[in-house]
Amino acid sequence: MVDYPSNMNTTKIVQQAFEESIDAITSAKSLDQIIVNAAERMLSCFACGGKILICGNGGSAADAQHLSSELLNRYKEERRELPGITLTSDGSTLSSIGNDYDFSFVYSKQINALANPNDLVFLITTSGNSANIVEACKAAHNKGASNIVLNGKDGGALAILLSDDDLEIRVPGTTTARIQEVHGLIIHCLCELIDHQLTSC
Repeated sequence: MVDYPSNMNTTKIVQQAFEESIDAITSAKSLDQIIVNAAERMLSCFACGGKILICGNGGSAADAQHLSSELLNRYKEERRELPGITLTSDGSTLSSIGNDYDFSFVYSKQINALANPNDLVFLITTSGNSANIVEACKAAHNKGASNIVLNGKDGGALAILLSDDDLEIRVPGTTTARIQEVHGLIIHCLCELIDHQLTSC
C-alpha cells in the first residue's frame, strides 16, 4: 500500500496513480508475443468446439466476468458468439460449495463438472497464491484441459504448478491495483486479436 504524506496535494495523488499505471503498462509491453500466443490458443479452442472457463477473486472475478461478456456478446466487431463462461457469478453454487466443503474448492468443483480436454481454463490472479485458483489449476490438469493464467508479482504457488501445456502471462510489479489495470488492458488485447482473426477471414 502506498503511504502518502499527510500534507500531499490530492491532485498529486491522482497524478501519481496515473504515472504508476503508465509505468506498469510500459513494463508489460514485453509481453506482446505471449499475449498473441494466448489469443491463438483461445481461437484454437473455439475452432475445436471447446469453451473457456474463467475465474478469479475480487477484482479478478470482475475481470473474469468482463472477459466472459466480451466473448459471449462481442468486443468491437460483429462476429459469432464465443463460449467464454465465468465461474464467478453463480452465488448459489459458490456459497453451496463454500459451505459444504471449503472456499478453496469453489472453482475446482465447477471445473470437474464442466471441463473437457479440448477446453481452456482461464485463471486470473494478481499473486498466484489464492487457494481456490491453485485448486482450479489442478482440476484443469485432472480433466485434461490446459490453463491460460493472467498472473502477477512473482507468480506465487500457481507458477510452480503450471505444465508445459499451460500458458502464463505474468505482469511485472508488486502493486495489486497496477497489476489489475494491466490485466484489463491484456483482456482487451486478447479480444482485439480474436476479433481481428474472426472478422478478417
